[in-house]
Amino acid sequence: MNNSEDDIKIIAQNKKAYHEYVIEDKIETGIILAGSEVKSLRFSKASINESYAHSIGNEIFILGANIPEYNKAKSFKHSPTRQRKLLLHKKEIKKLIGLIKRKGYTLIPLSLYFNKKNIAKVLLGIAKGKKKHDKRQVIKERDLERDKARELKNS
Repeated sequence: MNNSEDDIKIIAQNKKAYHEYVIEDKIETGIILAGSEVKSLRFSKASINESYAHSIGNEIFILGANIPEYNKAKSFKHSPTRQRKLLLHKKEIKKLIGLIKRKGYTLIPLSLYFNKKNIAKVLLGIAKGKKKHDKRQVIKERDLERDKARELKNS
């Protein structure tokens, strides 16, 4: 992704996804939202930590994303955890459906943000679950790098 900090306003991030999964590819998608959901997102109130994307028919939906109700919306209240349709081209949808049917692959939302045109976008990661020993290896490597940096700094 080639965006600077000035171009996008990040609303929610799923930092845990990088620990739990190996992210093999990333794809930017649009999302269909109700008006009260957009208002709620403008106040950076959302959580995508427990969410995932899944195919239903020939469409892809995000499930488990929590966008709380906007307090000032009177008659157009929305359900905070409803499924929301993601906007992709047909070729992209076919490719993603083919990938998630393979063993071990899933679609994880990595971040929810407004792009430079103020349009809500979701960054999806095509991910494969990590095994417990893989997580331990990553932690071990990170600790070794940290120790090396400390030794260089001290000498």
